[in-house]
Amino acid sequence: MKKLLTIFLITVTLSAQAQVKKVLFLGNSYTYVNDLPTLIKNIALSFGDTISHDSSTPGGHTYRLHSTNGTSLAKIQAQDWDHVILQEQSQIPSLTPAIVGNDYSVPHSVTLNNLIKANNSCTETVFFMTWGRENGDASFCAQHPPVCTYAGMQQELRNTYMFMADSNKATVSPVGVAWKTMRDSFPSFQLYSADGSHPSLHGSYLAACVFYSTLYQKSSIGSTSVPVGIGAGDALTIQTVATNTVLDSLDLWRIGANWPTADFNYTVNTSNGNVDFTSTSANDVTYEWNFGDGNSSTLENPSHTYAGSINTYSVELIVYSTDSCFSDTITQTVNIAATGIENMSYKNNLTIYPNPANNFIEIKTDLKYNRISIIDVTGKTVQRINSEAKIDVSNLKSGIYFIKIINKEGSITNKFVKQ
Repeated sequence: MKKLLTIFLITVTLSAQAQVKKVLFLGNSYTYVNDLPTLIKNIALSFGDTISHDSSTPGGHTYRLHSTNGTSLAKIQAQDWDHVILQEQSQIPSLTPAIVGNDYSVPHSVTLNNLIKANNSCTETVFFMTWGRENGDASFCAQHPPVCTYAGMQQELRNTYMFMADSNKATVSPVGVAWKTMRDSFPSFQLYSADGSHPSLHGSYLAACVFYSTLYQKSSIGSTSVPVGIGAGDALTIQTVATNTVLDSLDLWRIGANWPTADFNYTVNTSNGNVDFTSTSANDVTYEWNFGDGNSSTLENPSHTYAGSINTYSVELIVYSTDSCFSDTITQTVNIAATGIENMSYKNNLTIYPNPANNFIEIKTDLKYNRISIIDVTGKTVQRINSEAKIDVSNLKSGIYFIKIINKEGSITNKFVKQ
């Protein structure tokens, strides 16, 4: 129940602005069975969001076939898509190059991603991580023993889809991971159709909820779009598993991995009004500083001297990604009459516990804030958090870190120790 409440709070925060997306689906029957694109579209509509979509999903089609399919190529070039979803044939990513030969997924994923980027460099490629067959893949069990079982096949699929996303600097929609959670935690749910491979309506709805959270970074919990044949209780379970799978691990699935995150510290020399600014942004390449007195800079870490009699200035930093497709902006109030990088005086309102920590930390503050960053002792931002949920720090190395929370007035920083 606590986890469900946490996700509901995320929904309230992230659903404030409706979003319009243009999405192309390239796949096969795993996508067209139960009309997955329309299921996603209807979930989006239930939250005020809009998806305009098209598909090329011939039965049994592989990445190799899509890379030369005239219809698929024409649809890639049809418009500037926000996202192109790539779903491979269900078995190939779980098998070795020696078995599948020219159909091996990895090189064809590069070809498709390059075609997508050639049409519009700002389109996000999203890899549709599928699920293992209900009882494993008997047809290739002797040649590749890991696929003899569902669990083994699922792990092989996960490994390949994650590799393709990393190699192409793309995103993963972790449908297969949510599928495994449903099988492990709610075994009475029938996610498969009678063939033990294709999705049932419940399985497709799970995939749709995962995709909604992947594309919008929002919770699907509470969606009123529930297909006929799925009860309200089952729908809530599916929505919760899908939401938790995606939103608890945005960095793992590379969701937003290519987006810059603006952040900075500053140090004031009160004797001469000089301020040294240090960008602690992530995924940033170019910078645009506006110092609040009519002056600006494009340096990463500029210094600026304020000559007037005013003590406080609103400083804006805009950072841009490598391809200039994405930007992020932060504004902080700089007080040149104060020293240090703490630019709000209520540090004691930020509590971190447990501290020291092993796997998770929670923060407690009565201040409203826009974002949370974890910064190491070198000043590098190592983790971004999009909610007030319990923060997983298990992947951090042992040492001293700083939690920085940011609002329109500035930022608060407090220290914690990772054991």
